[in-house]
Amino acid sequence: MDALRGVTLDFRKGELAAIVGPSGSGKSTLMHLLAGLDKPTAGQAWIDGVEVTALDDRGLTALRREKLGFIFQFFNLVPVLDAAENVELPLKIAGREVDPAWRDRLLDTVGLADRATHRPAELSGGQQQRVAIARALITRPAVVFADEPTGNLDSKAGGSIIELLRRSAEELGQTVIIVTHDPRVAGHAGRVIVLADGQVAADREVAGEDDVIGLMRDI
Repeated sequence: MDALRGVTLDFRKGELAAIVGPSGSGKSTLMHLLAGLDKPTAGQAWIDGVEVTALDDRGLTALRREKLGFIFQFFNLVPVLDAAENVELPLKIAGREVDPAWRDRLLDTVGLADRATHRPAELSGGQQQRVAIARALITRPAVVFADEPTGNLDSKAGGSIIELLRRSAEELGQTVIIVTHDPRVAGHAGRVIVLADGQVAADREVAGEDDVIGLMRDI
């Protein structure tokens, strides 16, 4: 049985979209294929004019470095680096210059301008996830993928994180794609895609958590 079947989707620049569905519906598989983390047995995926599915390992590495940002459920911050240094890390790894003004703007946007010199152990879970978001945005990616980004946070912190991602899409022009099982999180997105048994069961604009629950109930 195929993990995904007949899935055709387009994501617009500046859009915040959520992919939801029950366990085993294909949510994470879809994100991995879109991001070039897995290769499909058939079909194509394109990002910012680049056919992801046609790239070799070197090309995929370059694409992820230059056009993609990733936010995961686990923050994966480097313990010995402070918040600002963690944010800068993708640029340092890529051998690119850090723009201090852009770094400081991101830290201010995520509400951590006064915590830039604090190490992860000195930050709350919500603050650590904010660092991870700024780190994902530092390279000015075309697309940001967020896999259960609020899974380890309480509802208040989680809602704050999703609002930050919404602002990222609106103000920075990025496409933000969230994979989540939580209708509250998906309700913050302008568009929700429901997967069921590897197929798109619904793809609609939503106005909040109740809309998402209604969509999933109808599947």
